[in-house]
Amino acid sequence: DNNKAYEFITEEQFDNSIKHTDANVPGESEAQAISRIRERFDILDTMTEATMEGTVRALIVSGPPGVGKSYGVEEKLNEANIFDKIAESKPKWEVCRGAMSAIGLYQKLFKFSSRGHILVLDDCDSILFDDVALNILKAALDSSKKRYISWNTESRVLHNEGVPDRFEFNGSVILITNIKFNYVKSKKLQDHLQAVMSRCHYLDLTMDNIRDRMLRCKQIIADGEMLAPYKFSAEQEQKLIDFIWEHKDKLNEISLRMVTKIADLMKMSKDWEMLARATCMKRTLMAG
Repeated sequence: DNNKAYEFITEEQFDNSIKHTDANVPGESEAQAISRIRERFDILDTMTEATMEGTVRALIVSGPPGVGKSYGVEEKLNEANIFDKIAESKPKWEVCRGAMSAIGLYQKLFKFSSRGHILVLDDCDSILFDDVALNILKAALDSSKKRYISWNTESRVLHNEGVPDRFEFNGSVILITNIKFNYVKSKKLQDHLQAVMSRCHYLDLTMDNIRDRMLRCKQIIADGEMLAPYKFSAEQEQKLIDFIWEHKDKLNEISLRMVTKIADLMKMSKDWEMLARATCMKRTLMAG
């Protein structure tokens, strides 16, 4: 009714005033948010299967670190290749992580260039900032019927490895990244990423805030597999969830990795909360 009828509060005050089990954002309840997140990971499973079948030849998966992007993809690939393992055949897929040079990317694409083979690039974001590597990636992701990749510079490395300077790529690529392609500020990089996106399917896991990442952790815990080895009671699991929610702004990150770190501490010591504060929280905030 007047300017004394309402009060401005901080986000932290709001979070502290409600329990996470009832935390809503306008237009979306917690149950709806969990359903949205679960649906996105179901889509990831479906798209990974389509990549294995060759229906989808290129897939980009974008989402925050530590929410199970890589795990979901690897699980599906392992399931599909179980008979190859039994027969001790060469694997038809490989996950590459970390820094990768242009020539290293070229070699890996050649190795997995046969139909039915998949190269998974997990957090290899350096190739997105290298013009040569990016052009090679674009050639591999191209939507044309025949995809040829060339290396037009003399290379002793390729010669020694028996890698030709031109080959047809019939495999598939899955690129897993923390970068949200739609929100990159650099105009030059934006243009490059748009060119990459136009060549393949792009799946954003839509976990853009702490609440979504927290609900993802809660969903995985509720599914029962993640904490099963710890044999926690329902009360202990709820304590763990409550602790993470209460300290969400102080923890180094909100992720499935953080859940297992704190679960390890809970299993090993009755003073697990003290240990978690000392080893899992940002020091500057702790000091405050």
